[in-house]
Amino acid sequence: MGVAKLTDLNTIVPDSKYARVERERRYLLQDLPEGLNRADHHFQITDNYLTSTRLRIRKLRDPRTNKWTVKFTQKYAPDPNDLSRTMITNIYLNATEAEILSVFEANEIRKNRYRFEFGGREFSIDMFLGDLFGLVLAEVSFETDAELSSFPQPPFAIADVTNVEIFTGGKLSELTFEDIRTAIEQNGLLLQEVNSLRAS
Repeated sequence: MGVAKLTDLNTIVPDSKYARVERERRYLLQDLPEGLNRADHHFQITDNYLTSTRLRIRKLRDPRTNKWTVKFTQKYAPDPNDLSRTMITNIYLNATEAEILSVFEANEIRKNRYRFEFGGREFSIDMFLGDLFGLVLAEVSFETDAELSSFPQPPFAIADVTNVEIFTGGKLSELTFEDIRTAIEQNGLLLQEVNSLRAS
């Protein structure tokens, strides 16, 4: 008798009691907001998205101290039509654990993350590096659905891309900056914003 094979159809994935809801809005920016510059304090982030999974290994380095934080994360949207609400579970890794998990095939994103206060909220401003150089995104988190739903687009953003799938980490890890502009044009999305990016 052979060993039963695991498939998505016969594998039960119960809700995790360790997962939490993450409510976020994501915005496309032309550049860092006024008041921030590239020399300001930031964190260097390397995200490795494990191929064909919902899993990510994040390495976050503080250049001031050369201290690292490594997280093994599962993140997914229960409703694929609403990417503003995701379930997220984090496990913090030591150096040995991070090295062992690095053997898995993954797509990598590198970015510098800045903290930015505006309108009583703290934004994470991500300036992407490597193949995504030229892309700048802002994220802001909320405690309640009401806060998420009523939050206005900040004036330093050129588009709310929360529910545009190509701007999620897993999709971005498979793309270049040129791929993003092409995909937007082909789908008729954000044409004004694409023109702004082309002119920059």
